[in-house]
Amino acid sequence: MKIVVVLFDRLTALDAIGPYEVLQRLPGGDLVFAADEPGEKRTETGRLGLTADVALADVPEPDVIVVPGGFGTRAAADHEPTLEWLRHAHEHSTFTTSVCTGSLVLGAAGLLDGLEATTHWAELDALAAYGARPTQRRVVDQGRIITAAGVSSGIDMALTVVAKLAGDDMAKAIQLGIEYDPQPPFDAGSVAKAGPELTEMVRAALDAENEHTAALDR
Repeated sequence: MKIVVVLFDRLTALDAIGPYEVLQRLPGGDLVFAADEPGEKRTETGRLGLTADVALADVPEPDVIVVPGGFGTRAAADHEPTLEWLRHAHEHSTFTTSVCTGSLVLGAAGLLDGLEATTHWAELDALAAYGARPTQRRVVDQGRIITAAGVSSGIDMALTVVAKLAGDDMAKAIQLGIEYDPQPPFDAGSVAKAGPELTEMVRAALDAENEHTAALDR
């Protein structure tokens, strides 16, 4: 079973690495990192590099697709070769998935028209612009397409995929193996829990980073 995690510059590391830690433990799975061109892709801060060992063209029909998010999804959503690969790959995949703003790339490829989907809470309006029906659920299962909300929710999405492919017991075993038992020190992991003041502070920081990214892309 071929599993492809798509890489691009200015991605969010955990969006890719969270699902990787789960899916690379799937029995019979063969997970690769792929990009338009092989090589190192840096995260949005530039402090971490992930290596794409193969080109997307080398894995045209994977069984599972994972598209992470990050500020680089703005460029990816406008990059026709990536979108063409996604359209073709999705025709043959068992599951096409995304984490965070990776769903914007799926939307740009036309894969979310009329479907419920999720993304980072700050980008729900952008997701709607691609024809999806946004929801704030952490994982949205629409059959062959499964989208996850922001960053850490990619782990939940990957466990959902494992359960579908190999059964609940295998998913539970992998969850135990990585000791995924979240007990955060603060109960502020969603807009509903964080409150308006903290939400606006984070939104302002994200808007500033978006403006910086847009300037880099111009």
